[in-house]
Amino acid sequence: MQLCVLESCAEVASKAADHIQQAISEKPDSILGLATGSTPIDTYKEIIGRYEQGKIDFSQVRTFNLDEYYGLAADHPQSYHTFMHQQLFQHINVPRERIHIPSGTPIHVQEYCRSYEQFITDCGGIDLQLLGIGSNGHIGFNEPSDQLSADTHLVRLSEATIEANARFFERKEEVPQYAITMGMGTILSAKKILLLALGIEKAEIIRKLFDTGVTTDIPASFLRLHPNVIVLVDREAGSQLVGNIKEFC
Repeated sequence: MQLCVLESCAEVASKAADHIQQAISEKPDSILGLATGSTPIDTYKEIIGRYEQGKIDFSQVRTFNLDEYYGLAADHPQSYHTFMHQQLFQHINVPRERIHIPSGTPIHVQEYCRSYEQFITDCGGIDLQLLGIGSNGHIGFNEPSDQLSADTHLVRLSEATIEANARFFERKEEVPQYAITMGMGTILSAKKILLLALGIEKAEIIRKLFDTGVTTDIPASFLRLHPNVIVLVDREAGSQLVGNIKEFC
């Protein structure tokens, strides 16, 4: 993993957008894996700004989102479908038919998960995967567990994740307890991965990511097995990093 510690959230967003812009410049029909949550919002704003300036063309791009709450319809205000359209898709020129977000309401869940997984494969796999990281080390909704799933699957959310996401709902009881998420194998199959972390609340898990070996207790630690991972953090998120960890920016 390559680490880049930047001074601010804005610098992280700019650097992440640089990588996305470069990927699309080199391959206009790039397949992007996208994340939700508060972490990538500034990156999406930066991308929108560059699109409006004519620096990025999304007309040939295809996107696959990491996850969706199970039980929420696409038009639910807290669904990741709604989030992605509000935060990114309605502001850029990626064709709607090339946008793929897991359904939160499939009738046959296992069959649906297999079909989502297969479609990623049929399209050639993800070129660049954007990730955030949970305070408990989850990526996507791959939660700490004795065993992690390789492929897209239905997962029960941990109490820590439910608690963290409660701020997006009126009441904690409204937070879905399950989600459909890409698996660890799907994520690790991406050709390049960008992991973003912002704020002091992510400092401990970023330290553990670099201090700890590969363990299912920290799903993000499996990124250590990937040959092309870039970790972009702001100064607060990197504040507990010590020792001989090298920075590459």
